[in-house]
Amino acid sequence: MHLLFLTLLFLESHFCVQSSESNSPVGNNMATNGLPFPWSKMRLPNYIVPVHYHLLIHPNLTTLRFNGSVKIEIDVKNNTNWVVLHSKNLKIFTATVLDEHEAHLSDKVLSVLEYPPHEQIAIFSPKILTSGEKYFLYLEFGAPLSDGFYGFYKSTYRTKAGETRVLASTHFEPTSARMALPCFDEPTFKANYTVRIRRGPSHIALSNMPLEQTVEIGNGLFEDQFEVSVKMSSYLLAFIVCDFKSVSGITATGINISIYAVPEKWHQTHYALEAALRLLEFYEQYFNILYPLPKLDLIAIPDFQSGAMENWGLTTYRETSLLYDPDISSASDKLWVTIVIGHELAHQWFGNLVTMEWWNDIWLNEGFARYMEFVSVGAVYPELKIEDHFLDTCFGAIGRDSLNSSRPISSLAENPTQIKEMFDTVSYDKGACILHMLRHFLTDEGFQSGIIRYLRRFRYSNARNEDLWDSLIKTCSEEEFTAGEHCYSSTQATKNAYRFAGEHVDLKKMMYTWTLQKGIPLVTVKRQKRKLYIGQERFLKIVLPDDPSWHSLQDGYLWHIPLTYKTSHSDHEIKHIFHTKSDVLTLDEEVDWVKLNTDMNGYYMVHYDEEGWNALTELLRVNHTALSFTDRAGLIHNAFQLVTAGRLSLDRALDLISYLKSETHNVPLLQGLGYLQSFYKLIEKRNIADVTYNLKTYILQYFRDVIDKQSWSDDGTVSDRRLREEVLSLACDFGYPPCLEKAKQLYDSWVESNGTISLPTDVSETVYMIGAQDDSGWAYLLKKYGVSMCETEKSKFLSALASSKDSEKLLRLLQLGMDGTVIKTQNLPSLIYMVARNPMGHFLAWDFVKKHWDELVEKFPLGSFGIRNIIVGTVTQFSSTEELREVEAFFKSITEQVSQLRITQVATENLEKNIVWLRRNLETMRTWLQQRLN
Repeated sequence: MHLLFLTLLFLESHFCVQSSESNSPVGNNMATNGLPFPWSKMRLPNYIVPVHYHLLIHPNLTTLRFNGSVKIEIDVKNNTNWVVLHSKNLKIFTATVLDEHEAHLSDKVLSVLEYPPHEQIAIFSPKILTSGEKYFLYLEFGAPLSDGFYGFYKSTYRTKAGETRVLASTHFEPTSARMALPCFDEPTFKANYTVRIRRGPSHIALSNMPLEQTVEIGNGLFEDQFEVSVKMSSYLLAFIVCDFKSVSGITATGINISIYAVPEKWHQTHYALEAALRLLEFYEQYFNILYPLPKLDLIAIPDFQSGAMENWGLTTYRETSLLYDPDISSASDKLWVTIVIGHELAHQWFGNLVTMEWWNDIWLNEGFARYMEFVSVGAVYPELKIEDHFLDTCFGAIGRDSLNSSRPISSLAENPTQIKEMFDTVSYDKGACILHMLRHFLTDEGFQSGIIRYLRRFRYSNARNEDLWDSLIKTCSEEEFTAGEHCYSSTQATKNAYRFAGEHVDLKKMMYTWTLQKGIPLVTVKRQKRKLYIGQERFLKIVLPDDPSWHSLQDGYLWHIPLTYKTSHSDHEIKHIFHTKSDVLTLDEEVDWVKLNTDMNGYYMVHYDEEGWNALTELLRVNHTALSFTDRAGLIHNAFQLVTAGRLSLDRALDLISYLKSETHNVPLLQGLGYLQSFYKLIEKRNIADVTYNLKTYILQYFRDVIDKQSWSDDGTVSDRRLREEVLSLACDFGYPPCLEKAKQLYDSWVESNGTISLPTDVSETVYMIGAQDDSGWAYLLKKYGVSMCETEKSKFLSALASSKDSEKLLRLLQLGMDGTVIKTQNLPSLIYMVARNPMGHFLAWDFVKKHWDELVEKFPLGSFGIRNIIVGTVTQFSSTEELREVEAFFKSITEQVSQLRITQVATENLEKNIVWLRRNLETMRTWLQQRLN
């Protein structure tokens, strides 16, 4: 009877539903009950728009289920009988359509069709919903709290007394609001939200907006009613029921900021409050737009997959990203907390106030937030020296972008898996780096005024890639333009003419070359007297110009590069827009050397001819401070990347860094040391004993002075402390006797005190690593891991435990991570990576991933941070053709799951890069080391 009724209703709908192409009539999709589903596309129809959600949600923290109801005010654009919206894993109990007076349109039970492949439901109204009329969609629903990290999910923590407590929290970005309530779960469907949450007396409820009132409703339940939200996308909605404690403060403009954490970690919240207050005040001034909500909560969730989430007014964090204990956390830990807070607060404008129109432009959210971390923290906390870390961001982006498996910043993404994969190095890091290049191009003032225009123009709305470029430059008079103002000429507006270094530039056309094509340009330079002969090509790590496929991989690639350079005879940078395959620049006079990409402000690689590299190598040897520390680090990076690509010999790059004995800045020093260490790790895993031994000996000899002058303390600047952390870790890892002795002495003292004495925070992880190498030390650290109340400390314990050379211990760790009790599931991807990078663990970790693949995908959905880190963390440890064949065979065996994943190509190409590096450079490394050590 019920099925027949549904069929009749569906047949009736053929005569009532809009049949225009824009409404995409029925396709071949079948609902779960066998009836045709009335919408064939992955994305929702645009003829019904949500205006206001009235949500009631009641999580039961004992049964681990939640029930709810939502009344959605909808605006109907075209006549229709069907309402199609998102729902995933929800049981819909009731569905009703109401008119503007909230009267039922039908006295019949309305049918709900489900189409799980698109995570959509459709509700049929027997009465046509008329264009221009106001309606309400009312649904009652329920589901178990999710076991993972998306939707409305359960999280747990243990008290010092050993009691396990439960809370319920949300994480909706990108496509998981539909797991907590039926909704129009796409970023353009912005709406207001009125939220009510039911809870017990021992808990509190939080949502995006301040609490308006609490009503006691009987049976020991309370209902918290929150103020109406601003207009926002569904992925920014958030609600939490927990028993946390908070610390609060008020900004200069009256915004109430609170930091929430597990009660016994309340003392770790104070630094985050200070940082949030100062950074929010900075953003209000920088953007010249007040934060629009009355409050902002920052809450540390015990189970959290990514680093943090920018829900408007209720930002959520992994505990290591928000909590800071000055007795345990290192200088790097403090910097990390500050950076993550800076990132999420930037999103309150970039992402929340102005949201990308679709996920293909997620970089407009994430690239901006990543870049504003550096702008804000650099301004508010100059002592943290965040500029020392920006190069690493761009170098990481180049590492991904120089592979053929990279993608354009703005890329097609339709289904949830593809959308999740967009949250990657390209969106975050490359996005930040091209914004930095653009800021340098426009000037700081021009960039700032441009993004203010962008934010004002699109606030409470959505924007696309091109909207940013249109907003960045103001229109000006012909006189202002001629005088060199940073603006478009009003008479030249259609040409987008912009003046840069005396040249007219089409800004939109220029930036499209950075966002609509993948890859990074390599600028080649040849100097002959006063002439600079420059060329550009796509930089590829694996394919050489003599490879038959090289030309096809270069076809169509051309960038508009805001080129900058300095010479031995200029104390200022010279600028030029390079938008052809080749060009000739004329210098004012003959020079001894030329260095392109001044201060690494541009997102491009540079390759000099032999004379050019010789001149720069000699300059570093005799007067390295003639170049800035960023230029020195950039030269080291470029040289070794060109070695990987087969464009520069390894011995030439190694000769370039021979000046590092005189280097006093930690950024170039760690850049050079980092490359040597990565070569060591690669060769060590191949069991090439002579080169492994000689490279380790050379590093310890060459950098001995730097190692020996490090103190085992927390003294010095942030830069000093970062250098100490890295250098002493390397020295102990390489078995340097004085390092081992000191670390063992500190570890024994710490154990003797039963962990009550405070170790120097910057070296504590190194101390634990040495302690973990024997059975009793490893067992003690595992015990301390289980009782520690500081996640930062636990991450150091875990890293040390995973450094063991005992494969049984490593396997036990992986099993504990899979079990999720002692080692939380959220830490499993990083644990797998820790084990994989251990020379004793890389095969073990890979075998573990293959054996438990289905369970891992259950815990970490395809496309998520977790599964991507697992794939890359294991596969990139390999470096032989046999291992490549095995990896490809495994990926082939799970083709149905991973066919749409870009990350498998990225991982495989990185493995190929390792193989090629060894083939090209191993003998050169062997010979060079023998010559230096003899």
